[in-house]
Amino acid sequence: MTVVEQLAAFAVAQRATPLAPDVRHGAVRAVVDWASAIVPGAATQAARGLAEALDPPPGPARLIPSGRATDVRTAALVNGTAAHAAELDDIYRDAFYHPGAPTIAAAFAVADRLDACGEDFLRAVTIGYEIGARIALAVGPAHYRNWHTTGTVGTFGAAAAAAELLRLDAARFAGALSLAATMTAGLQQTFRSPSTGKPLHSGHAAEAGVTAALAAEQGLTGALDVLEGPAGFGVATAAVTGLAVTRLGDPFCVTAATVKNHACCGHTFAAIDAALELRAAGVRSEDVAGIEIETYRTATEVAGRTDPHDPGEARFSLAYTVAAALVLGSVRLRAFETEALRDPAIRALMARTTARVDPELDKLAPGRRAARVRITDRRGIPYERLRLTRKGDPDDPLTDKELRAKFDELVPAFIGGSRAEAIASALWSLPSLSRVSELAWG
Repeated sequence: MTVVEQLAAFAVAQRATPLAPDVRHGAVRAVVDWASAIVPGAATQAARGLAEALDPPPGPARLIPSGRATDVRTAALVNGTAAHAAELDDIYRDAFYHPGAPTIAAAFAVADRLDACGEDFLRAVTIGYEIGARIALAVGPAHYRNWHTTGTVGTFGAAAAAAELLRLDAARFAGALSLAATMTAGLQQTFRSPSTGKPLHSGHAAEAGVTAALAAEQGLTGALDVLEGPAGFGVATAAVTGLAVTRLGDPFCVTAATVKNHACCGHTFAAIDAALELRAAGVRSEDVAGIEIETYRTATEVAGRTDPHDPGEARFSLAYTVAAALVLGSVRLRAFETEALRDPAIRALMARTTARVDPELDKLAPGRRAARVRITDRRGIPYERLRLTRKGDPDDPLTDKELRAKFDELVPAFIGGSRAEAIASALWSLPSLSRVSELAWG
C-alpha cells in the first residue's frame, strides 16, 4: 500500500475500538487549549479582517467565538486563521508543527454540519493530530527550512479530521489525503519578513483539508503515491525519498502536544523560561547590564529580530520576549500591547541583549528546545540559567489546573465570565456531549 493508503487504513481500523482514556483526555485538553487560542485570536486584525473581507454567507457551521452561522469552508478558514493569530496554539515539538489550529478548526466546521456528538468529534481530532504529526515527522526538519509545516502538513491533519467525521471508507479517506497533498501551502518567508499573513497558513490548511474530504466523499480521487512519489510531497518539499510513516498510535500524538505557556513563537520559550526563573531567583530587570542568549539555530533564524516595532515582529524576537519576561514577569497578551512595545525598560534591555547558536544545544533540536540565558548585573555579578526543555512540553507539561488557568486568563476578557465558564464546562465534558452544536458559541 502507498503511504496515504496505510494512513487511511489505520484511521478506519481505529473505529472498531473506543478511544483509550488517556487518548480521549489528551484530545479534550487539546480542544480546551485551542479555545484558549482562538478566542483572543479572533479579536486580532488578521482574523477580523479576513472575516470582513469574505462577508461569510449563512450555513450550518459557526465562527468562533461569535457563533455567526456560515458555510463549512468559510468556518474552517476563518476559525483556522483565528486559532493561530495570537500565537497561543499548541505545538508538536518534534516536527516544528502546530497541529491544533488547522485540525480542530476543520473538525469543528464539519461537526457543526453533521451535528456530531462529542465522542465522534474527539476521535476526529485524535486522528487528525496523528496523521498530520506523523507526516510532519516523516518530512522532518528539512521541510521546515523553507516551508511552514502548519500550513502544509496542517492540510493533512484537517483532511483527516474531516474524513473521520464524514466516516469515509478507506479508499475515500486515502483520496482525501491525496487531494489534500496537492493543496498544501505556506512559505516561511511570510513570517521571516514583516507580514501579518502567517495565521492565514493555518486557516488555508483547515479550509483545504475540509475541501479535500468533501470532494473525496463525492468520489474525487488523488494520486495515491502523492507523498512518496518521484514528484510527490516528500521530494518536492523536503528532498525526502521513500517517505515512510511509522509507529502510528504509539503513542497517539494528541497525548504529546506542547501547550504554549507564552503568547509568542515557540522558539523563544526556553529562553523566556530561563529568564523567568532568574527573575524568580531575585534578578531585577533594572539591575541588568547585559543579557546573552544561547540556543539552537532555528530559534536564532526564526526569532532573531533585534528591533521589533509591532506585535507580530515582537512575537518573533528572542531579545524582546526575554526582556519582556524580565520586566513584566509574563509573556502573554499584555506583553504585546502598545504600552509594553514602547516600554523604555524593555527597550533598554533589548539593546543589551545578544543571541547566538550553541552547537551543543543545536544538536538537541528538534526533540529538545533548549536555551541558556546569562545575565550580568551592574556590579559585574553573573547569573545563568539553562533550560533543556520548555514549560508546556511533554516532559514538563501544564497540568489540567494550569491549562484551565490559561483559559481563565485569556477567554473571559473577550466574551465575559459567565459565557466563558459555560464553554469551559462543556469542553471539559466533551466525551458526554450529545451534540457539539450545544457549545454556546454566540
